[in-house]
Amino acid sequence: MNTPVERKLKICDTTLRDGNHAVAHQLGHTDIVAYAKAAELAGADLLEVGHGNGLGASSIQVGRAALTDTEMLTAARAQLKQTRLGVLSIPGFATVERDLKPALDCGVDEVRVGAHCTEADVTRQQITMLREMGVTVKGMLLMSHMASTKTLIEQARLIQEYGAHAVILMDSAGAYTPAAVDEKVGALVEELDIEIGFHGHNNLGLSVMNSMAAVKAGATIVDVTARGFGAGAGNAPLELVAANLHLEQIETKLQLFAALDAADLAESTFVKRIPTNDSVTIASGIAGVFSGFAAPTRRAAEQFQVDPREILMELGRRGVVAGQEDAIIEVAMGLAQKNSLYDVI
Repeated sequence: MNTPVERKLKICDTTLRDGNHAVAHQLGHTDIVAYAKAAELAGADLLEVGHGNGLGASSIQVGRAALTDTEMLTAARAQLKQTRLGVLSIPGFATVERDLKPALDCGVDEVRVGAHCTEADVTRQQITMLREMGVTVKGMLLMSHMASTKTLIEQARLIQEYGAHAVILMDSAGAYTPAAVDEKVGALVEELDIEIGFHGHNNLGLSVMNSMAAVKAGATIVDVTARGFGAGAGNAPLELVAANLHLEQIETKLQLFAALDAADLAESTFVKRIPTNDSVTIASGIAGVFSGFAAPTRRAAEQFQVDPREILMELGRRGVVAGQEDAIIEVAMGLAQKNSLYDVI
């Protein structure tokens, strides 16, 4: 029999981290201060802050952030009293000495260490070190739709063995359906002794349904962003998840009207475009391709005069994941050459 975990649902607001993708990581000091205040009033349990790809990720390759990690975290920390401050650390982007320790010096309360869904072993160093330091640490399995339930259990058990307080399934491509969420989250809840969470994206328009399915399957952590602010079709919207939790009478620290106010604030100040579903983001969800590929795929499609949906479907067939952005150009060029051959014939 597994040891019971705390059942009260916790809401992680990733607006100031995942949402940074939607503005090419250009959230400024004023944006962070204003939204951190709103998230505190809304009763979010955790506010995740930083570059869209987490600590240490600001670069030419994935995008230069407007502010340093330290500047972002310091600005948010000053506004938070009840809401905890969190960061995402992906080994390969973030290092212990250069990124993690300075972040902790800024007053970070929780670190989420992420890895591809079949590579949990790369989180070991950071998770074990953070636990030894007494820091709350959670493991995140990215692109988790790509792994079977059996594989996810095996990978999640590794994260549990390393000492993480929770495992969170990331629907990085917005490819989950409620049935798949129920199966995979339910299995992890049954097999593990730590908390299970879910991070939904909206490529197929199912982020709210999937988040609610996760809760009903036993997840005790759900990630949201204001207005769904995020890469591609965006994330599970804070305001809609809050409304559904209210209707279902599921207890959280969220204050409904204050959560609605936080979303309104985001839209009026820094959400340049409310995420919507279009043919490209839908194709990304069907193909199971990382949501952050939508913008570079559009650019490559325009450059080589090919259908962006065809690029995404081929990327999906190849099983391409974040970090393999060069494949977008390669696929676009290949499609252009094939189309040119057909034109000659």
